[in-house]
Amino acid sequence: MKPILVLIGRPNVGKSTLFNRLTRSRDAIVANIPGLTRDRHYSHGKLGDKSYLVVDTGGFEPVVKEGILHEMAMQTMQAVDEADVVLFIVDARQGLVSQDKIISDQLRKTGRRIVLVVNKTEGMAASVITAEFHELGLGQPCAISAAHGDNVSELVDMALVGFPERQEDGEKDKHPKIAIVGRPNVGKSTLVNTLLGEDRVITFDQPGTTRDSINIDFERNNRHYTLIDTAGLRRRGRVLETIEKFSVVKTLQAVEGANVTVLVLDGRNEISEQDAHIAGFILEMGRALVLVVNKWDGLDDYQRETIKREISRKLAFLLSFARPHYISALRGSGMTGLFPSIDSAYAAAMAKLSTPKLTRTLLTAVEKQPPPLAGMFRPKLRYAHQGGSNPPLIVIHGSALNHVPKTYQRYLENKFRTTFQLEGTPLRVEFKMSRNPYANKKPAPLSEAEEKRLHRHRRYNRKKYG
Repeated sequence: MKPILVLIGRPNVGKSTLFNRLTRSRDAIVANIPGLTRDRHYSHGKLGDKSYLVVDTGGFEPVVKEGILHEMAMQTMQAVDEADVVLFIVDARQGLVSQDKIISDQLRKTGRRIVLVVNKTEGMAASVITAEFHELGLGQPCAISAAHGDNVSELVDMALVGFPERQEDGEKDKHPKIAIVGRPNVGKSTLVNTLLGEDRVITFDQPGTTRDSINIDFERNNRHYTLIDTAGLRRRGRVLETIEKFSVVKTLQAVEGANVTVLVLDGRNEISEQDAHIAGFILEMGRALVLVVNKWDGLDDYQRETIKREISRKLAFLLSFARPHYISALRGSGMTGLFPSIDSAYAAAMAKLSTPKLTRTLLTAVEKQPPPLAGMFRPKLRYAHQGGSNPPLIVIHGSALNHVPKTYQRYLENKFRTTFQLEGTPLRVEFKMSRNPYANKKPAPLSEAEEKRLHRHRRYNRKKYG
C-alpha cells in the first residue's frame, strides 16, 4: 500500500494549494476564500521512486459542534484515522494562533506521526519565521511555499522517511469511472454514501454543499470502480459566485472524463429545463447514462405517475437507450438494479464490435428498408466497421452518403443497438463516402514514339478541319 499523507489545518492556510503541488494537478479548487474545501479529496503523487496518496481536507474547526463546519471536522478526523503521516499546515503570515494550538492538541491524541508544515514563507528567513511554532511541541517545523514550490521536495522526503520505495505497476487497471451529476440538492452525495455503505462525503440539507468533484475508489464484487461526486449544476443565469463557476467547470470535466454518468433527478419536483440541459450535455459528450429518480419514497401514486409522464415527455431522447431507476438514496430502497445497469452501460460503451457482423447487420437493414431516393440516385451503403468506443462509433462506407436523411440514420442506429444489445450508451453512426481511385490519378507520361504519333494526329486534324 502507498503511504497516505493527510493535509490538516485551519481554513485558508494553503492545504489545497499544497495538494495540487504534491499531486502535480489542478484537481482541488484553489481561491483566497476560507472554507472552500469541504470533503476529503484523494489523489496520487510521486517523488523520485517513492509514490504516495495525498488527502486534502476542509478547514479544521474541532470546537464546532453543529452545522456544516462540524460535518467538515468529522470528515477531517476520518481522514486522520486513515493517515500514515499527518501534515499539519500553519500560516507563516498570520503566525501562531490559538486555533493552531487546539488542533495540535487534538492531533497529538490520535497517535499519528505529525509533520509540522509552515506555509507561505516565500521571501522570509526560515529559522526566524518558524521559531514561534516550536511552542506546539511537534518537532522541527518545515518551512515551505506551496504556491511557489519552495522546499516541497524536502517536505515529502521528511514525510516519507522509513517508507520503502514502491515500484509502479506496469499497466494501470482499466475500470469504470462513474460520475454522479444533477441539479443542486437532489441527493447526489447521499446516493454516493449509500453506494459506498459509509458517510464518505458530506450531506447537508442545503444546496451547494458539494463544491468540488470528489473521486472515490472502491471495490464491489471484486471489481474496481471510481465514483465521482460532483457539484450541482444550476442554470447559467443563477451561477453568480466565482467559486460556483469553478465548481461547474469541475463537474463538466468530471462528465467528460467519466465512462458512465448517473443523472439524478428529484422525484418531489417537476422535471425542469435544467435537467434536460444536463442530459443534453451528457449526450453531447457521448457518455453512457443511467437515469435515477431519487426521493421516490413518500410519493403517492398520482405524483409518481406525473413524474413518469414528464420524463417520457421532456427526456424522451434518453429513453431509447437509458433505463430509469426509481429509488430512495436516504432509505436505500430501489437500489438493487442500479449497479447492474451501470455495469451494462459500461460494457456497452466499451464494447468491441466485429466488422463482419456490423456489415451483415447493415446489409440486412438496407435490404429490409433501403435508403430513400435522392433525386435520380439512391445512396449505396456497402460495409461498416467500428471507429471508436465510449461512445461506440460505427463508420459506414458507400457512395452518395451525403444524401442519407437523419431519419434513416436513426433507423440504422436502432438496428445496430438492437443487434449488439448496446443498452445504456448513446451510439454514433458516421458516413464516409468511398473515393474514386482514378479521380486524382495523373496519366502516365507518353513515350517518344507516342508523342510523335500524337503530334502528327493533331497536325492532320488542323489541316483537315481548320
